[in-house]
Amino acid sequence: MEELPVPVQKRPQFRLDLGPLKEPLGFIKVLEWIFAVFAFATCGGYSEGSVASVTCKHSKAQLISIQFSYPFRLNKISFRAFTCNNATVYDTLYLNGDFSSTSEFFVAVGVFTFLYCMAALLLYTGYQTFYQQNKCLPLADFFVTAFFAFFWLVSSCAWAQGLTDVKHATNPTAVISSVAACQKQDVICTPGALPPMGRLNASVIFGFMNVILWSGNSWFTYKETSWHKPVKPQGEAEQDHKVQY
Repeated sequence: MEELPVPVQKRPQFRLDLGPLKEPLGFIKVLEWIFAVFAFATCGGYSEGSVASVTCKHSKAQLISIQFSYPFRLNKISFRAFTCNNATVYDTLYLNGDFSSTSEFFVAVGVFTFLYCMAALLLYTGYQTFYQQNKCLPLADFFVTAFFAFFWLVSSCAWAQGLTDVKHATNPTAVISSVAACQKQDVICTPGALPPMGRLNASVIFGFMNVILWSGNSWFTYKETSWHKPVKPQGEAEQDHKVQY
């Protein structure tokens, strides 16, 4: 008996087509890529400080300066506070709280989102025919999109609460309350200006905007799956792609 020839599977070939970027599936992916960068950059690159002063009786004001930054392990950030008992005696104190878990989780979701969007855009624009005729890729894209929508929601909520705690812990008024000398009647403790938190507020906003984008994009990725439309045969998909090209 003659052996039947084994069919040779064609490897997916790269063919640049920017058409998918004009459709919701690709256009929203570009927006997700941009907002992911804004989200983790505004949180991960943050660095500021809190300032207060302690004025003892018959002495000059002593400045308390505290620098803090991402990932907000505030319980490891120390500062020196004047005791008012002796001109050379200082207390070494620490801020309260460790909020690294929420901030790092938020940044990690943003970084993985950034990487996945790059891979998805490469697939949409370079291997569109392979994406359309493959049954598993649209399903995987749908599940990953729903996965990121859920994790953006969780990480944004967690980081929003973490940011509230960071604001409280780094408030100059809260810093003064932890200084023992400030409890004395003849000591004047003055809080400085609140540290600017605009970038961190923006990171939370970008986080929730990503929730909206990824939740909405779940519908468009679902429309590409075999659950919503049948998978085209290879020859028919290639023919449609040639006509569009």
